[in-house]
Amino acid sequence: MHELTAQLEHYLKVLRLPGILLHYRDLSDQATQKKLHYDEYLTLVLEAEVHRKQEASVKTKVTTARFPYVKTIEQFDFSFQPSLNEKEIARLGSLAFIEAKGNVIFLGPPGVGKTHLAVGLGAKACMAGYRVLFLTVQKLLEELTIAKREGNLIGKILAYGRLHLLIIDEMGYTPINRDQANLLFQLISMRYEKGSIILTSNYNFDEWGKIFEETVAAAAIIDRLVHHANIFYVNGSSYRLKDKLKKEKTIA
Repeated sequence: MHELTAQLEHYLKVLRLPGILLHYRDLSDQATQKKLHYDEYLTLVLEAEVHRKQEASVKTKVTTARFPYVKTIEQFDFSFQPSLNEKEIARLGSLAFIEAKGNVIFLGPPGVGKTHLAVGLGAKACMAGYRVLFLTVQKLLEELTIAKREGNLIGKILAYGRLHLLIIDEMGYTPINRDQANLLFQLISMRYEKGSIILTSNYNFDEWGKIFEETVAAAAIIDRLVHHANIFYVNGSSYRLKDKLKKEKTIA
């Protein structure tokens, strides 16, 4: 019996089935106790391997997404932001907007939880098997600028195009010059009605003239972003200020 076990474990290693290798003994005992048929036992061990692969795939997608942190929609404190409709945000969690190639836009002052919401939806998308990437607009423009300089702009834009969901964070924290606006326009035009974008900005659309050197490009970008978009205005208080005041109160 020991020889048979050793042979079985060797085969599982050769076939790269660590989920089965890890659980087959416990599942074998369970099958014996419950007097399961061979096909029922086989289903159990294959299920263990499928779960392992799914978990590994989600972990890889979350790592590849490059989130600044991982938080869920469920962790968001809606009581602190009454301007948001919790049911509407929960509906976004179905990820139907990704299937519809639609966009989600969160507008509001710094610290109100826009990035948390974007990350929460991005994490759900990863768990559902979608390809996701999170970038600040500054990092995105940096990568596009380098790609253009190296003669690989089309390749870079196509790589972004293969994503199911692109999250662009912090629009408005740094000014965008004419060349950068053109790069951003090319990217958003390529994804228009072909892939979803979640965008956060601390400026409302009528204030984007403060961000862009070229207002015509700003108008063209807004036009493509808002078509098929769910737009949320987050007008509450800053979470960071809330946490700071809470800490100061605790110290006092």
